[in-house]
Amino acid sequence: MRVQLKEMLSKYKLVPILKSIIKAGGTPYLVGGTVRDLILGLDVKDIDIEVHGILLEELEKILKKIGIVHLVGKQFGVLRIKSLDIDWSLPRRDSKGRKPKVEIDPNMDIKEACRRRDLTINAMAINLSLFLTKNIFKITDPYCGLNDIKNKKLKVVDEKLFFEDPLRFYRVIQFVSRFGMRPDAQLKNICKKIDIREVAKERIYDEFKKMLLKSKRPSLGIRYLKEIVRLEDIMPEVYALIGVDQPPKYHPEGDVFEHTMQALDAAAMLDVYEDDYQKIIIMLGVLCHDFGKTLVTDRFLRARGHEKEGVALSKKFLKRFTGDIFLIKAVQKLVLHHLAPFGFLDQDAKLGAYRRLAKKLSPELVPKDLGLVALCDRRGRNAKSSKPLKEGKELFDFYMDKVKEAQVEEGAPKPVLLGRHLLDIVDPGKKMGELLRRAYELQIEEGIVDPEELKRRVMKYYSDIEK
Repeated sequence: MRVQLKEMLSKYKLVPILKSIIKAGGTPYLVGGTVRDLILGLDVKDIDIEVHGILLEELEKILKKIGIVHLVGKQFGVLRIKSLDIDWSLPRRDSKGRKPKVEIDPNMDIKEACRRRDLTINAMAINLSLFLTKNIFKITDPYCGLNDIKNKKLKVVDEKLFFEDPLRFYRVIQFVSRFGMRPDAQLKNICKKIDIREVAKERIYDEFKKMLLKSKRPSLGIRYLKEIVRLEDIMPEVYALIGVDQPPKYHPEGDVFEHTMQALDAAAMLDVYEDDYQKIIIMLGVLCHDFGKTLVTDRFLRARGHEKEGVALSKKFLKRFTGDIFLIKAVQKLVLHHLAPFGFLDQDAKLGAYRRLAKKLSPELVPKDLGLVALCDRRGRNAKSSKPLKEGKELFDFYMDKVKEAQVEEGAPKPVLLGRHLLDIVDPGKKMGELLRRAYELQIEEGIVDPEELKRRVMKYYSDIEK
């Protein structure tokens, strides 16, 4: 841990800044999740440094020597240097409410400063002054967070403060997913009772995204919501999946809820995402893909048309958390078409089908996105464990081979025949538009990429019609 800390300080070039703070009489501490992740041996990306012993103005003056200082969190005693992903703060006390009054106290005792943290695993600090000046590595752990990490327990630091900030409820859920830790009896009871109605949906979505992006088993948090009887309040569409049976021949894992949880974990375990935004879209697509089964599953356990029925349900679900229209449309398309990739393979579909699919997915998605959802759908069928299967890669690769052969790997093909190609035979207007639409259909269906050949074909088509 000592080596990892030294590497982190070197990577972010923090030593000169920290020494300037120490020289000014301040004592910088590494705090919160940064300490937790160091202990867990995780890659530290979000760094929190709390400075004791100097005023906010003095800290701001020191940081300005390094770069441009963002003041957006100044009212909370939090500063940032532009292009450096680090929060610099002073110890503080927060009053309750969505707009809390903040009391900054540079001389606060480190134990008191740690008390405002939500959980014991986040209520630890490392004295960077001791580390840099005396090479002493010391973890301040006033609430036994180290022991709770060892025992995989989530415990509250201060029950009163926890109730005053109900967003902490959602943080508990994402920590259950990310670290595989279990809340103790006290915290479980708090999570059952805490009033979360006033938490802004944007803040809920932030925690939800962390759960999806940073967990290998995001299902653990959702399963915990089910356990404490809060799932129906927060995700009614997911709750409705419980008890919706499926044909054992195809789904030996159990009901739609179990299938969805396994598929969601399968999506979290993939390492093929280009960026976090793509990962969020795919994971939400997987989470929503079978919502429609709650409406159409019959007594024979058939769920015909569930993909279509799931479109409106997924929109309703997502709007509860986000106003991102692009993301919502993308997820709806994943839900609507999630059966297509492996269905095409079963039917030995022609290349035109892949081009038409790419057109339907555009502009939000490319065929690979849909293939990943289908792969996770296939992997969420483990009858012996709650963990997803590892099968289906061969089918996915075969599907992608077809996508590449259809030349739609990057999405729907752009029209080859354009209006300027027809100006010598038809004026701009309705007829030209009809000719261009027909040309694009031929391009999609038959893979024609020569504009002259398309021009010849559409003119013959309309000549035959007019006879």
